[in-house]
Amino acid sequence: MAAGGDIEHSGRVQRVGEGRVWVAIVANSACEGCRARKACGVSESAEKIVEVETSAASEFAAGEEVIVAVRRKAGLRAVVFAYVLPLAVLILLLAGAKLFGAEDGPAALISLTGVALYYAVLRLLRSAMSERIRFTVRKI
Repeated sequence: MAAGGDIEHSGRVQRVGEGRVWVAIVANSACEGCRARKACGVSESAEKIVEVETSAASEFAAGEEVIVAVRRKAGLRAVVFAYVLPLAVLILLLAGAKLFGAEDGPAALISLTGVALYYAVLRLLRSAMSERIRFTVRKI
């Protein structure tokens, strides 16, 4: 993590386009620091592709090692939109459905449908969201 309050990940440039750089970063689970992770089998790591808008895209090349950063506040905002709010929608709809007498199955379906609609709306608003959550990329 940078001293300026940014959240940083190292990655490798996958491809470069006009005004955009696609960077593959490896997101490790919390198990990464555990000594027993190899024997446990629960740990996971996944490669994520981050699309970064930058006017300096032409300065990057595929295969190059880079650092991708996002402001800590923007990262926290992303966590709220991606995890906290959908959980709140799920719980509120489930509680509301049960309060109005729905059986378990229909109540679960109502709440899951609400979460799916939440993510659909979030997807429609992604250009507005990308203005508030901006990634930067720099060479190592």
